[in-house]
Amino acid sequence: MIIRRLDEIAGTDRDIEADTWSSRRLLLAGDGMGFSLHDTVLYAGTTTEMHYQNHLEAVYSIEGEAEITDLDGAGATHKLEPGVMYALDKHDRHILRAISDFRCVCVFNPPVAGGEVHDENGVYPLIRAKEKP
Repeated sequence: MIIRRLDEIAGTDRDIEADTWSSRRLLLAGDGMGFSLHDTVLYAGTTTEMHYQNHLEAVYSIEGEAEITDLDGAGATHKLEPGVMYALDKHDRHILRAISDFRCVCVFNPPVAGGEVHDENGVYPLIRAKEKP
């Protein structure tokens, strides 16, 4: 059984900071669950373009407000607020605009290894970490 508290992750190598967001990674590839679990905050007034070519992601909104625009489809924009989930089931290229500080819970498959951040194309690299037996 794995038990972790969000407040225990602050300031550790599981607490990742980027220009437009911070991500506290509760589960990583090395935990052997087959997915990673992140508590993420995108900062108010920021725009982040992402394209998870190596991962599928599901996101559940728990605080704040944002908009997501699908860059691969018809360019539809959707409002995100607490209780809304979106899933990038086709490695969808998208832009997330945080209207207020926007907090969400993210699940990645395959799991991230730990310190991944977006490259110049909005992609997380695929890093295969050794999982526990």
